[in-house]
Amino acid sequence: MGQNETVVTVISKISERPVDLDAALVVIYGLELGRKYDLCKTETLIGRSAKAEIQVDQESISRNHACITTSKRGVFIKDLDSTNGTFVNDAPVRGETPLCNGDLVKIGRTIFKFIAGGNIETAYHDEIYRLTTMDGLTQIYNRRYFEEALEREVSRSRRYERSLALVMFDVDHFKRVNDQHGHLAGDYVLKQLASTLRTRIRREDVFARYGGEEFGVLLPEVDLPGAVKLAEKARRLVEKQRFEFDNTLIPISISLGVAVLESGHRDAVDLKRAADTKLYEAKAAGRNRVCS
Repeated sequence: MGQNETVVTVISKISERPVDLDAALVVIYGLELGRKYDLCKTETLIGRSAKAEIQVDQESISRNHACITTSKRGVFIKDLDSTNGTFVNDAPVRGETPLCNGDLVKIGRTIFKFIAGGNIETAYHDEIYRLTTMDGLTQIYNRRYFEEALEREVSRSRRYERSLALVMFDVDHFKRVNDQHGHLAGDYVLKQLASTLRTRIRREDVFARYGGEEFGVLLPEVDLPGAVKLAEKARRLVEKQRFEFDNTLIPISISLGVAVLESGHRDAVDLKRAADTKLYEAKAAGRNRVCS
């Protein structure tokens, strides 16, 4: 072959090239937190049935709830006419819906994170590390991270003689929400509440779900008047927020307790106890208010 001759090369169409199908679902909220399900089959059934590849034994989940298909086109999820529906990033699944890396799949009270790419194990371990600091439902910090931050900030505040405030609050009559509207509605309220307040809090503040319907906001270098102002702003935001689940409006309010680090506080536990005391005062005084 001469040097000036063109070599004919066969180039496959993009649509004919194999797709990287390494994918998995990781439980980030619900039973078996952190468990990874590899999506290595052409079809993966999710439901309460014993025949399901991903079996989730919850009464809010149908026997055959949803199905994930894997092909050269990618990975898709389809709701199988379940009672409570399937959601991807809070949007109901209508027909066959594609899944992208990082998507959150909610089925019943369980939330999965879809991970895909060349190194699933690395992505999985990164997600497990994230789960040690974040609450899977609300996507804000969890209790473990919050308590570590509280200890750290109390020490820092004393060392540099700077203000430190703590706001603790919970949802008024939350048990009534679960009893009247169901736990799916309760989960929705907690997630919506966190989303409503998260964007109104400074980057240096620590906003966390402390447990159940209780939340905390740690405010470095904020004095008592500033903390009370933020707490009152949060109270009004929640009061005005429209909480609507399954075409039903759910009135929601919060009660808040505010405390600042004082010389009489021996440690972080004392500061937390002081904020909790004010929270109980707010609830005893009629709820939907701030006490400091």
